[in-house]
Amino acid sequence: MATMDIFKSDAFSMMSLIEAIEASDFKPQFLGSLGIFESNPQRTRRVAVESRGDSLALIPTSQVGAPPQQATHDKRTVRIFETTRLAKADAIHAEELQGIRAFGSETELEAVQTEVARRLQKLMSDLELTWEHHRLGAVQGVVLDADGSPIVNYFTEFGVQQPAEVTFNFATLQAGQVRAKIESQIVRPMIRAAKGAFTPGSRIIALVGDDFWDQFVNHEEVRQTFLNYQAAADLRQPTAFGTFRYAGVEWVNYRGTDDNSTVAIGSGDAKFFPAAPGIFQVAWGPAEFMDAVNMPGRDVVPLVLPDPSGRNAYVTVEVYSYPLFLCTRPATLYRATLAT
Repeated sequence: MATMDIFKSDAFSMMSLIEAIEASDFKPQFLGSLGIFESNPQRTRRVAVESRGDSLALIPTSQVGAPPQQATHDKRTVRIFETTRLAKADAIHAEELQGIRAFGSETELEAVQTEVARRLQKLMSDLELTWEHHRLGAVQGVVLDADGSPIVNYFTEFGVQQPAEVTFNFATLQAGQVRAKIESQIVRPMIRAAKGAFTPGSRIIALVGDDFWDQFVNHEEVRQTFLNYQAAADLRQPTAFGTFRYAGVEWVNYRGTDDNSTVAIGSGDAKFFPAAPGIFQVAWGPAEFMDAVNMPGRDVVPLVLPDPSGRNAYVTVEVYSYPLFLCTRPATLYRATLAT
């Protein structure tokens, strides 16, 4: 069997494990794949966000020779946020390495590395799911912990009133009214709330629950556009978990976890957010270990730790992450629901 001393080699140092994780392919998550969260490694776990009104004002006319109107300066506000700590571990016992041979087609080291990589993959899958959960909270303005309690409420932190929920009754909306409702109650208000952050290359994305999606794409006004959009595809295929653009919005039937509750959009809900520069960011705090002192934070820190009892009976594989998924303009986050 493999000896537990093998874990003392450089192959299982923090940096070697980081390189192994970065070389692995992980199951992509939709919000993560969008690339809208700008990465900001930090050297401290406290993150300062500075905001300023930057409001515009009309300049009144004045007589020649009269003193010009004095500009008023917007007050700057600095808010402090703390990065979160995510950690999970798995133990590899000596008995589990009984079947790993020191000789043969694989070396002892290669075989143990394969087992460690498998355990890290499981931990990373849970970590990736948690990141997606936090991203989903950030695009709605409230990041929630695993138990549903709030980690940070950006509406409260920035002193912003959450936009009112828009109600859609597709049974009563006539042709032409759906687009008008979307543009007047969601698109235009969001762009105005984003101010200078909404650039020509920005776009609006809607994450849509199953019932909302079904009623939306099957409405008379929307259906023809949807069918034309999918003209190159086999229209007999299901539209579940599809995506298409309508009324200036990219509509996505969001696929969360298979239980449709752990990470999910409510079946009758739609969540709207802008994909624009600077609105969403992720700060990575530094790790709590000597190897990471004074180093910028990174997305994940893996460790392999020997049995502290000295019996050499097991090693523990651990992963740590210190993220803060930020929304800097919560006033741009809109929501809609089906009429009951």
